[in-house]
Amino acid sequence: MTQPEDLQTILNAVASGEIDPTTALEKLKHFPFEPLEDFAKIDHHRQLRTGFPEAIWGPGKTAEQIAAIMRATQKRSPVVMATRIEPEIYQQLQQELESLNYYPVAKICVLGNPQTTVKYSGTISILTAGTADLPVAEEAAITAQLYGFQVQRLWDVGVAGIHRLLSHREVVYQADVLIVVAGMEGALPSIVAGMADCPVIAVPTSVGYGANFAGVAPLLTMLNSCATGIGVVNIDNGFGAAILAGQILRVGNKLKG
Repeated sequence: MTQPEDLQTILNAVASGEIDPTTALEKLKHFPFEPLEDFAKIDHHRQLRTGFPEAIWGPGKTAEQIAAIMRATQKRSPVVMATRIEPEIYQQLQQELESLNYYPVAKICVLGNPQTTVKYSGTISILTAGTADLPVAEEAAITAQLYGFQVQRLWDVGVAGIHRLLSHREVVYQADVLIVVAGMEGALPSIVAGMADCPVIAVPTSVGYGANFAGVAPLLTMLNSCATGIGVVNIDNGFGAAILAGQILRVGNKLKG
């Protein structure tokens, strides 16, 4: 489907009884994108297909391009979010957009006045090994909150001082999904997974000395974990971890229903 006439055809078919609303919904899930000049194609139907709207990846785009994409997305999306926005780009975006909110640690921009009302049952608990892992962890936390999930944070509880984690066992025990963010050698997710009865999403960060290899060392540690129930996302991918955690809770809510 590439033309507005196709949408009219579907609506007419529903009105005449030729197809039922469920079939029409399936067809609409694959309805076309919106071309934006010569640099973007806005996927307005991503939330209908996957449960989450399209987010804007900031690096590599100009402030003008990001602003144009955010304006176009705002027409149909409840949450308009751009990730990895550096402070200087945010300053430029402020000149282009009204009602722009910025989360400096997470480096996330949100257009409008985001409501962080909890829409889904379940708690996503996010842990970091160290304070240097906070930008990635906050990217996950803010993403999850903006999309309607309850988030609990626990920072700086790495294995170099394991008593810090053990004194907050309740955070692990109360979680429905855990996101564990760690750099250096990346051992924390294995410890947490050995304590938890819920899925653990491990996020390696590029924090560490030279042999950390910009996050490759903790990535391999997490992939080779002897603890069960761990899934690993890419290096520094806090956004992806939040979406995966959200999908786990959404599916769990569906199964309960």
